[in-house]
Amino acid sequence: MFKKFITIAVLSLATIGSANAAINQTKGDFEDKFRQLDESLPTPNVYRNAAGEPGHEYWQQQVDYKIKAKLDEEKRRIEASQEITYHNNSPDTLKYLWVQLDQNKFRHDSMSAMTTTFGGIGNRGPATSTASSSKPAQMSLGALRRQQFTDDNVLGYDIQAVKDNKGKNLKHTVVGTNMRIDLPVHLKPGKKVEFSINYAFNIVEEDAVSARSGYEHFPDDERVGGNDIFLLAQWFPRLHAYTDYEAWTNKEFIGRGEFTLEFGNYDVELTVPADHIVSSTGALQNPKSVLTATQRKRLKEAEKADRIVFVVTEEEALENEKEGSNKSKTWKFRAENVRDFAWASSRKFMWDARGHQQGGADQPLVMAMSFYPKEGGDLWKKYSTEAVIQTLEVYSRFSFDYPYPVAQSVNGPVGGMEYPMITFNGPRTELQDDGSRTYSQAEKRFLIGVVIHEVGHIYFPMIVNSDERQWTWMDEGLNSFLDGVAGREWDPTIPWGVEPRDIVSYMKSSTQVPIMTQSDSVLRLGPNAYTKPAAALNILRETILGRELFDFAFKEYAQRWKYKRPTPSDFFRTMEEASGVDLDWFWRGWFYSTDHVDISLDKISKLRLDTKNPDIDFDRLRQEELDKPMSLTDERNKAEGQDLWVERFSDITDFYDENDRFTVTNKERNKYKKFLKKLKPWEKTALERAVKEDKNYYVLEFSNKGGLVMPIIMELTFADGSTENQYIPAEIWRRTPKAVNKMIITDKNKELVSVTVDPRWETADVDVSNNHYPRKIIPSRIEAYKRKKSTRKVSRDIMQDIKTELKEDKDIKKDDQNNDE
Repeated sequence: MFKKFITIAVLSLATIGSANAAINQTKGDFEDKFRQLDESLPTPNVYRNAAGEPGHEYWQQQVDYKIKAKLDEEKRRIEASQEITYHNNSPDTLKYLWVQLDQNKFRHDSMSAMTTTFGGIGNRGPATSTASSSKPAQMSLGALRRQQFTDDNVLGYDIQAVKDNKGKNLKHTVVGTNMRIDLPVHLKPGKKVEFSINYAFNIVEEDAVSARSGYEHFPDDERVGGNDIFLLAQWFPRLHAYTDYEAWTNKEFIGRGEFTLEFGNYDVELTVPADHIVSSTGALQNPKSVLTATQRKRLKEAEKADRIVFVVTEEEALENEKEGSNKSKTWKFRAENVRDFAWASSRKFMWDARGHQQGGADQPLVMAMSFYPKEGGDLWKKYSTEAVIQTLEVYSRFSFDYPYPVAQSVNGPVGGMEYPMITFNGPRTELQDDGSRTYSQAEKRFLIGVVIHEVGHIYFPMIVNSDERQWTWMDEGLNSFLDGVAGREWDPTIPWGVEPRDIVSYMKSSTQVPIMTQSDSVLRLGPNAYTKPAAALNILRETILGRELFDFAFKEYAQRWKYKRPTPSDFFRTMEEASGVDLDWFWRGWFYSTDHVDISLDKISKLRLDTKNPDIDFDRLRQEELDKPMSLTDERNKAEGQDLWVERFSDITDFYDENDRFTVTNKERNKYKKFLKKLKPWEKTALERAVKEDKNYYVLEFSNKGGLVMPIIMELTFADGSTENQYIPAEIWRRTPKAVNKMIITDKNKELVSVTVDPRWETADVDVSNNHYPRKIIPSRIEAYKRKKSTRKVSRDIMQDIKTELKEDKDIKKDDQNNDE
């Protein structure tokens, strides 16, 4: 501990309030932003250890399905039967099983229907608007369409039989979107039970009810009555997951939170009209029965092709649309180690494919394929399958090799949804009067983005099997982060929406809730479950950990939990354990709170060493006096030519007219010599070096106005025009989270002239106006809005608009007159 101190004179460069007062915490108001998160996380155990990896006694159930389903095209109905084998790998004895009945959500008496509000925040589907003080309540035509469809159709499951493997009826109780099956003999650990369910349901029209699956009708196709595209998902009774952290995950399906399921093996037979093309989870087992020799040959050629090969061409699909068929075909698929099964069927589909040679021992060849109608046009031909392959390349780099034989993108009424090996994606082209099909830049970006996002979901959560019903961000947020990485590698000019700047509006809004909120209770699901966690992970990778540490830890998480069921604590702990960095402050602030980032640089003071040498210090004081602005009165007197009295009568001057108050005497010099003799050798050496170097000492005062602690990133600009970036870890806030001071020391020839906090907008700081010192003029929100609106018309279909002929002035004048009339 030093016993002697050299004083430093404070030269304030400016004063805009002072953060110093906030550094001293008010009694009782201290909040530890770096409190250890383990106090809030579940206690590690034999199933999930403290490192965030599966424990030595980790277990999960397995459920195998054998399903036979028939699509009745005219009735738009599914008739099916399934045999289920449930393997109890848990240490618990089970008295009953819980089954998901997702289609029951569409019943009039479902919790979803009964609790749907009229308008309001967070509603999914056709819009309605609530009454306000100034406007009457309104109901959209879309909402009317939905109401009429649900009135006109009997929806939900028709459970026809639930029997054991000997054909005896099993007692079962339907509870909303769930069904409990009571077991006559309790299922002990290590045992399995076999039973069957016969069922049917009417398929919803997706455009009418806004669902994750359903049919879409095309009345204008050449076939009498038109044609349909069927997207079938959440279509069969599926076992709820039974977990070590929650037991049965039998929360009612209201519509937003999706699901978590058990892995298993599927053998599925799908009987559809003979002229339909089927895309499905799994590998096709009977291609000779359902595909022509030409189609099989094309599919084989596609395995090693450099670009897509059409298995079903556009011309063949158009021809197929015309007739229809009274016959049927049965497509047989097998899928191993998947947690769900979905499929699509239509006579409208063209089908393209290209093999992705990823190498590796597990799945060296993956068939990337797309299925789409003529409405998909060149947009789908150019981009769908290519986007599938690009996704596989990027995601595998961050996790593991894609483990399944196929990865598919299917066009239909669903805007974007994912299942094992198959995704549903919505963007299309627009048919023009001249018969061409065009698309806007926005539709192009939408297709590329949605394919990357949905195929990415095959990794998270279809393989890394997080619980979407409980923690939506664990699949949507992680996947949005990765689709942003993949998207930038596709085209960085496309706004992928996962940058820190994309979340600032939400983070300072009154509708923000913590990321850890259960999905059904989130007010705004998009920014909460997708954008905010994605932006947080982007910040964690690029700003806090760096790519090397982040990528290693993230890949470790993916590989630890491949084909297993992670919880948030497993992710948090793995990222810390594998990176070697304590991130509790980050998880607590970003995921458990509604604090936002707003770090203000309030003041900069320049300090200079008080050398104790009178010949140096008094000369500095004299110069400081000379540098002060001249009195306005003195300046005007001088301008008027007024003579000073002491100039007019030189005989009245004295010693002080020749020697100012900064004149050094030997008395001060002797005092300085005495001071030097009392210094220890190392103290004298330190002082002499500091005097010689004559460095600049700056104290920067920061206040944390948003509450969320973050690293302080600064760009320093110097008088010589050079700049320097400095990074201060978030731990600077550990003792005083409301305000901190930081000293910056520069060489004497590097005089600081300005500082900008977060110059590249990488921390999601919601107010950049207080990030500059000295303050800068920031364009107003009104001006920024006007500029944005006037230069960004993303919905323009330039591909079509470019065909417009340039009119003569007389024709434009005539058009204006017609419009006026």
